Amino acid sequence: MHSASPGSIPRRTALGLALVPTLLLASGIALAQAYPSRPIRLVVPFPPGGGTDMIAREVANKVATSEGWTIVIDNRPGSGGNIGVDAAAKASPDGYTLVLGQTSNLAINPSLYAKLPYDPVKDLTPVGLVASAPLVLVVAGNSPYKKLADVVAAAKAKPTALNYASSGNGTVAHLAAEQFQKAAGVQFTHVPYKGASQGLTDLVGGQIQMYLSSVPTLIAQIRTGQLRALAVTSLQRTRDLPEVPTMAESGYKDFEAVTWFGIAGPAGMPKEAVTRLNAAFNKALATAEVQKKLQAQGAEVLSGPPEKFATLIRTDGERWGAIVKASGVKID
Repeated sequence: MHSASPGSIPRRTALGLALVPTLLLASGIALAQAYPSRPIRLVVPFPPGGGTDMIAREVANKVATSEGWTIVIDNRPGSGGNIGVDAAAKASPDGYTLVLGQTSNLAINPSLYAKLPYDPVKDLTPVGLVASAPLVLVVAGNSPYKKLADVVAAAKAKPTALNYASSGNGTVAHLAAEQFQKAAGVQFTHVPYKGASQGLTDLVGGQIQMYLSSVPTLIAQIRTGQLRALAVTSLQRTRDLPEVPTMAESGYKDFEAVTWFGIAGPAGMPKEAVTRLNAAFNKALATAEVQKKLQAQGAEVLSGPPEKFATLIRTDGERWGAIVKASGVKID
């Protein structure tokens, strides 16, 4: 019987250690193949019927049908999207809870809110970008305001008398309106809502005078004439509203405010699940069907690896943080 020399490893142990990487690789492949084995919950941090909700449902439905997965939409509105994002950030990082985040709750709110319950960079795992869309300023179809200059003239004649709706404090619309008021030298009264549908009802009913929101949220009512679009916030006119001028064309040079949407999950998600999800969503976004549907709603399809989304969260967080600071807006 031979004893092992100092520093040597018994042959049986060495063989076992040699198998470890193979076993780990095999388990990783098995996880990737097995995922998902149950329904995936996609949190939408705004109510049903708004632009975020519509984009979520279009893309999730395509992924579900093409991959044979079950994806359940979970609307969690409130606090500028913070409630829904926080619910996803605090969920188990097993790949079965995702959230459709956007510029407001991932890039703006960290600077806007004194106490945000989550950190978009530390508490979330980016999965991939989905779409982007400009905002559009609208009035009711029977409003006396025919163009942006009419609104500015009315606001200068009676400061704070005009009010505008947004889908919540801290949204891109809220900050864009703050930017515009400074650029135009006017002052509006902000009326934040938990989502799009309530604001639309009050706009048509005459309780509010203007609404600033993403094109996908308002485009259907613009096309029917229920709403009149005065200006979009992209640097170029949007293909779905080619007759509507940009803010820059209306006299406010370089004015731009675009919202983007992306899928994320809790921090610490398995890499295999992130890779599988990213591939499935990118595949859906590459189809003519999804592109046509999102473009019909005024959105431009985005895609790419998780790293691209992670970089955008950081860089736009810095950019909007500077805008928040300059505006002086803060929410406790």
